[in-house]
Amino acid sequence: MGIDLYVEPTGPGLRRGLTDALREAVRGGRLAPGTRLPSSRALAADLGIARNTVADAYADLVAEGWLTARQGSGTRVAERAPAAPAGRPAPRPRPAAGPAYDLTPGSPDLAAFPRAEWLRAARRALTAAPHDALGYGDPRGRIELRTALAGYLARARGVRADPGRIVVCSGFSHGLSLLGTVLRRRGVRAVSVESYGLDVHWNLLAAAGLRTDPLAFDGLGTRVDALSGVRALLVTPGHQFPMGVPLHPDRRAALVDWARRTGGLVLEDDYDGEFRYDRQPVGALQGLDPERVVYLGTASKSLAPGLRLGWMVLPEALVAEVAEAKGVTGGVLDQLTLAEFLDSGAYDRQVRAARLRYRRRRDQLVAALAERAPSVRATGIAAGLHAVLELPPGTEPSVVRAAAWQGLAVHGLSRFRHERSAAPVRDALVVGYGTPPDHAWTGTLDALCRALP
Repeated sequence: MGIDLYVEPTGPGLRRGLTDALREAVRGGRLAPGTRLPSSRALAADLGIARNTVADAYADLVAEGWLTARQGSGTRVAERAPAAPAGRPAPRPRPAAGPAYDLTPGSPDLAAFPRAEWLRAARRALTAAPHDALGYGDPRGRIELRTALAGYLARARGVRADPGRIVVCSGFSHGLSLLGTVLRRRGVRAVSVESYGLDVHWNLLAAAGLRTDPLAFDGLGTRVDALSGVRALLVTPGHQFPMGVPLHPDRRAALVDWARRTGGLVLEDDYDGEFRYDRQPVGALQGLDPERVVYLGTASKSLAPGLRLGWMVLPEALVAEVAEAKGVTGGVLDQLTLAEFLDSGAYDRQVRAARLRYRRRRDQLVAALAERAPSVRATGIAAGLHAVLELPPGTEPSVVRAAAWQGLAVHGLSRFRHERSAAPVRDALVVGYGTPPDHAWTGTLDALCRALP
């Protein structure tokens, strides 16, 4: 077998030195159980020693139980229980930790990822890819994906996109980090954010040297009338996270007017724009002014966050700076696959199927609440993959604890409140009904209802 193996025989005699070195590599964990070793001929050639010396060393270690040798399977490291440290008893096996049910927001049903269709698209994409696609490439990303995204976003989200103004990134967080870096270089010191959102995003902006200032929130969405002294704003206008309301049309217009009047920049997080149920689609804010709004989207909700595929549609003046901050592109094969997925119509089919599945779950959630927890009201449910369940005042901590006792992972609304927000404290749960796999949905819903007041 032509398998590479680093081993350095030590001590008197080649056979003993090789035996000791191999034994120590297994004992120390450098050679894991099941690892296949090179053939005696190959290792002898690599070390410049006689083949019989290697064969004898292997035989010694097989006799001691460190290795196994079977016809047709070669020589492998034997399966052995790890030794306990001296003076300490071996640890007892423990059951796997973690909740039995999961309603944390932010993830789709990963079991529904279209593996077979994705694999077919990957094969087609790789077969058709030019040789230069496997090089370092354009930091904006593969032209095939940027072209496909420009067409899809214009058609499905009302984005005014040109392939030359799209930069592919490794998810929303990566894109936000790049934008934070560019904004700081331009002299921006603070970014306005929504009173409720994700601390991971605020922390990314802080890591870029930017202060985050929370804005007030009411039934019409984030209040933009208080914008002053800042040059950038991060907002989720299509479906505010986590409150679930779209930004009112008057406020959308006022926000764009602020950006034009002050030279400000709006960062639009369109995190679940494809999923709507009881309302007409809300188009992207970017369509109102592509020179003042950065559109950010991902495949995290429509496909899977593990793909690490996101995109930014940038004002012309930002493209070169963001591309420079990003540097070498990555994930070329997945980019080509997503381009094929979009062009073939597979992406649209996936979104439509997912929309039906999540709407059915949402309806089942609302029905279960009406029957088993009538004092709890679900809001923000016209779109998206999560709902806000309003609780009696002062009960959020006890309900989260009760959920944990039921083996259910779920977050309270307080988890998403900016630490400097002046918004009134509200007791609620943020329920990510897209997260559980289909086979666990009924049990998850039962656990939730048992935890509610």
